[in-house]
Amino acid sequence: MVTAASTYLFEATEKRFFFKNVSILVPENWKSNTQYKRPKHESYKHADVLVAPPTLPGRDEPYTKQFTACEEKGEYIHLTPDFVLGKKQDAYGPSGRLFVHEWAHLRWGVFDEYNDDEPFYSASSKKIEATRCSTGITGINRVYKCQGDSCITSRCKTDSKTKLYEKDCQFFPDKYQTEKASIMFMQSIDSVVEFCNEKNHNREAPSLQNKMCDSRSTWEVISNSEDFKNTTAMVTQPPPPVFSLLKIQERIVCLVLDKSGSMLNYNRLNRMNQAAKHFLLQTVENGSWVGMVHFDSSASIISNLIQISSSSERNKLLESLPTRAGGGTSICSGIRTGFQVIRSLYSQIDGSEIVLLTDGEDSSAKTCIEEVTNSGAIIHFIALGENADEAVIEMSIVTGGSHFYASDVAENNGLIDSFAALTSGNTGASQQSLQLESKGLKLNSNAWMNGTVVIDSTVGKDTFFLITWNQQSPTISLWDPNGTPMENFTVDTDSKMAYLNIPGNAKVGVWTYSLQAKVDTEILTVTVNSRAANSSVPPITMNAKMNKDTNSFPSPMIVYAEILQGYLPILGANVTAVIESQSGKTEVLELLDNGAGADVFKDDGVYSRYFTAYSENGRYSLKVQAHGGDSAVTRNLRHPPNRAAYIPGWVVNGNIEGNPPRPETDEDIQTNLESFTRTATGGAFVVSNVPAGSLPDLYPPSQITDLEATSDEDEIRLTWTAPGDNFDVGKVQQYIIRTSGSILDLRDNFDDALQVNTTDLLPNEANSKETFAFKPGNISEENATHIFIAIQSVDKSNLTSKVSNIAQVPLFVPQADEDPLHPDDSRPNSGVSVSTVVLSVVGSVVVVAVVLSTTICILSKKKNSSRPRTGF
Repeated sequence: MVTAASTYLFEATEKRFFFKNVSILVPENWKSNTQYKRPKHESYKHADVLVAPPTLPGRDEPYTKQFTACEEKGEYIHLTPDFVLGKKQDAYGPSGRLFVHEWAHLRWGVFDEYNDDEPFYSASSKKIEATRCSTGITGINRVYKCQGDSCITSRCKTDSKTKLYEKDCQFFPDKYQTEKASIMFMQSIDSVVEFCNEKNHNREAPSLQNKMCDSRSTWEVISNSEDFKNTTAMVTQPPPPVFSLLKIQERIVCLVLDKSGSMLNYNRLNRMNQAAKHFLLQTVENGSWVGMVHFDSSASIISNLIQISSSSERNKLLESLPTRAGGGTSICSGIRTGFQVIRSLYSQIDGSEIVLLTDGEDSSAKTCIEEVTNSGAIIHFIALGENADEAVIEMSIVTGGSHFYASDVAENNGLIDSFAALTSGNTGASQQSLQLESKGLKLNSNAWMNGTVVIDSTVGKDTFFLITWNQQSPTISLWDPNGTPMENFTVDTDSKMAYLNIPGNAKVGVWTYSLQAKVDTEILTVTVNSRAANSSVPPITMNAKMNKDTNSFPSPMIVYAEILQGYLPILGANVTAVIESQSGKTEVLELLDNGAGADVFKDDGVYSRYFTAYSENGRYSLKVQAHGGDSAVTRNLRHPPNRAAYIPGWVVNGNIEGNPPRPETDEDIQTNLESFTRTATGGAFVVSNVPAGSLPDLYPPSQITDLEATSDEDEIRLTWTAPGDNFDVGKVQQYIIRTSGSILDLRDNFDDALQVNTTDLLPNEANSKETFAFKPGNISEENATHIFIAIQSVDKSNLTSKVSNIAQVPLFVPQADEDPLHPDDSRPNSGVSVSTVVLSVVGSVVVVAVVLSTTICILSKKKNSSRPRTGF
């Protein structure tokens, strides 16, 4: 598949790109093989391609997880085992060609040129056309239905409301064609070897590519990428890809903990111990090897690697945590000693993890960056307090590690959250510790901290409650859903924490806690984690991230949180992001999955929002909390927005050679879900150039991306989601609506187009539904066949948004196809045998990760082209 894809990609990109190195990461439970090497920075979590069970049994459609804007990289490609084994070739065409289609989504942020939701449109030819690119692709539109071995073909009927073809109508391409474009429409056609370009791009079609990329062709987007700008065409053929077979090994972690003098400030040493104990007792998985190093101005081995198989090894490691602090900070000494711990058991440290926690600056830290990069180890960096060293951030980025920040405001619980997020990147969700709750409170006059946490049926195994305090042990009360009090908390007075592990599977329902402080001024925190109740039922998971690791004011950022069960999106949750600045100030944002503002696709389980409330320079941390109320939350069984095109069949000599119908779930099916709570830590990001004092209004309204237009006799009715004064927050001052008979004129010369009178249109709050009806004026363009409409929003500071997506209304009733070959309405299709394909997933299905790097060939210079980490 990949070898064929490399050749096809090379020709399709004008001899620029091919796959040079491909790493295939196989599961831990596969039999050993001398070809399998230990992975370095490769992990399932950060793979480009996942080979995993289908989203629903029998639904083997490949797709690319994409929830960012045009030109931005996607998350991953999801292929199923049956697809990779070549069992789906009839449905999706040659796998190598399809892989290039998906790679273009992933690498260059382009979108499909077909549209399952709008398969037909009214073309300027005054005919109903299939949504495609280019229009040179020929075929026929038919309804094709089969029962047993007998198939009936019938003419498509028009819908009286839409004036387009009814739902059952499909476009069947001719099998033998000469048209070369486009790969983002149907790469399975033999003649298709190119992307649509500026000359042959179909701007009229209601494709996602047109909507998301301002009606630009896929080749225009690819040509604007950094990859393309840094390349020239090769004159020779590329070498075949080189494959490395890697096998997931046992997890090896060494904690490298700072015990320098500054750790005595702000109760840091004790807070580090609380968080490390939580990691050792709950987060790190059974079977992992764990060691420990302490460092100040020098470093020492406190515990060699111990394999965790029970609570006795975990408790032994607890005794190794530092109790005293003093001295300077030598980060490189700590890391090198961590490597020494790992090498005592493994000569190669590839793929092992260093968890480095430090609160201090160390001017010599940058001297070991190259050594760390070349080591093959992964560095996770937890920065504690405002002075933690910047050089280590680079180490975590180049090694594929995580970067977290915890302020000295203990009630924000940042340190425990950071350690809790350090689950293995190579274990399935059913083995991982999932955080359900993370809450803290600074109590002054009120002595009580009360709350609830929901344990849903997908979790409950190994459920762990952790309580911490700052002064004196509080009175702890915890009740299960039946009202039975939970006793037997283990109280660790030295570390000022108490914890309880619920044996077996915890009861499903609402657990209630009540903490009573013993002193007037107290800081209490509650953290609850659990694991999947049943390894065969995927748990509900949440992952969170910012769109960038570093940012410069005033550039906006976007918060993303994805909630899934397996690969199915979870809709209807209340999702809140808490963004904490370096000094501990918090900003709370409600995240939305409404397909407006920062959110690209509605109902895809990714909740998003713009973040612009910068209060200072330095590190910020992200935590997201989700609550799903009973019956309000649903699983979305609908297909993903970027699924591969299914070939309905081919036209050969005027006859349709059909495929079995695509396995479909009812488009409207959303199954209700029980209540749940989840918490996710999204890591740290760094902001610079924030000016002191009050900030000017620099942020315009966000672009409207869901404008739709319908005609009702002599009126045009518009609907869209309201943007805000600052992107998607607040209320805009006014809307400017303009129309044109030319889509390109409206896009490129919006200010010169005919303006609609919007005096009566009063904007609503951001994320509200807006509607507006108007009677169109005279279109000045001769021979115009459509009215094209777009909106711009203006805020109170007179800042204007980008022009919206362009909606269109035809000025005619489009003509249905005339069929000169078969004027009759229906005919049997002889000689076609269709068998029903039934797929079932039996037993344990392996999950494979594939990590690829396109090699960019530059004749004059070399540039590293490996894909930056974008995954959660």
